[in-house]
Amino acid sequence: MNFHVMTLFPEMIENGLGESIIGRAAKAGYISYRAVNMRDYTVEKHGKVDDYPYGGGAGMLIQPQPVYDCYQDITKDMKTKPRTIYLTPQGKRFDQKMAKEFAKEEELVFLCGHYEGIDERVLEEIVTDYVSIGDYVLTGGELPVMVMIDAIARLVPGVLNNETSAETESFHNDLLEYPQYTRPPVWREKEVPQVLLSGNHQNIVKWRLEQSVKRTEVRRPDLYAKYQKKQSIVKRLSKKKRLYIHMMELLSRGLGEVLYERGMDIVLFEPESELYMVCAESLESAKYLVDKYLNSAGLVLTTSEVVVQALEEKKGMHICHKVWQYVYTLKEPLPVKHKDIRRLTMEHFAYVTEHYDMDDEEYVRNRIEKGQMFGAFVEDRLVGFVGVHAEGSCGLLYVDESCRGMGIGQSLENYIINYVKSLGFTPYGQVKEGNVASIKLQEKNGLYMAEEPLYWVGYE
Repeated sequence: MNFHVMTLFPEMIENGLGESIIGRAAKAGYISYRAVNMRDYTVEKHGKVDDYPYGGGAGMLIQPQPVYDCYQDITKDMKTKPRTIYLTPQGKRFDQKMAKEFAKEEELVFLCGHYEGIDERVLEEIVTDYVSIGDYVLTGGELPVMVMIDAIARLVPGVLNNETSAETESFHNDLLEYPQYTRPPVWREKEVPQVLLSGNHQNIVKWRLEQSVKRTEVRRPDLYAKYQKKQSIVKRLSKKKRLYIHMMELLSRGLGEVLYERGMDIVLFEPESELYMVCAESLESAKYLVDKYLNSAGLVLTTSEVVVQALEEKKGMHICHKVWQYVYTLKEPLPVKHKDIRRLTMEHFAYVTEHYDMDDEEYVRNRIEKGQMFGAFVEDRLVGFVGVHAEGSCGLLYVDESCRGMGIGQSLENYIINYVKSLGFTPYGQVKEGNVASIKLQEKNGLYMAEEPLYWVGYE
């Protein structure tokens, strides 16, 4: 990912970003950043970039010409117009959701203001996003830019050493991070909570969630209210847990947004794969949800035949797959007999795309880069893989024909189930109707099937 900063103080940006995690990530090639001095593009012989505002008033404004010429130079080799962010108190408030959105971009351009601002005409010409980091005024845009780059860059695969840390820390699922402790076990007569010394991972996960909820309720009641709303939906859905586990887990893992909810009429959206999850109690409500929230939908997962009917009638979509959902609810981890299972890297991308029946190579890339795919190796040769889909289900399972019948497929599935459980989530997966071999594997592993099918609805 490449960051470009238009500034009057390039040394400030370079010095601020050159240290710690962001500096190391740039040296390793996971990200790049450059600060470009807008003064280098002025045509004024003394190097001025500012002038008095028309109509009078205090202060000076940055002129449009040096800003525009600087922008043109930065973007001249880009194939498409990049997201260009102007840091201003008048912008939309920056948050973790926005950071995730920006982290999907390949190029980001930042414009740092100074004095009383920048001529409106050039802003209209180049800016795509107006962003504020808070309701206060600073002397310039450099500090807010560094805040945003830090928050965005750490979501880029490879920037953080621990692949799960960016997904489980502060603001994950609208909860603040739980309290952390390190050695010594007793300091100034204050002891580390015993549960953290117990070695019982399930109890630790439970304790951390409880602490996150308590801390959020006290310190950020606004976030706590959002969390409570999601939990109320989860409670409704839990009456048929196997059938609605995909929606429950999407909310519990903080992966989705609630677009609509009233009773059992619910619309959720998972932005990573642009997937809508929908359930409706009647054809009338299904048609309303389709008209109001699914106009731009290209892929829908639903438990309701009335939603399928509404999508067929109003959007010309049709059922792509009919699947049955399986859930692992036991506390015990499953045995993994094949011992050489490792997290995959982009070194294995070609093997996965060659052997897995999926046209979207970028999706596979995303899963590998997020650290959510694992492979089985025989004598250091990759012979199979499994992963976690963007919406939370276990899947992406494949075993090389030469190694089938050796129990590798079961080991891979058991491994991914144990992995999901270790994160404090409920493992589940989906099996296409008629896939007898997979059905037998789910039953053998002790997974329970939902009482009704689910439908993947799309255009292909």
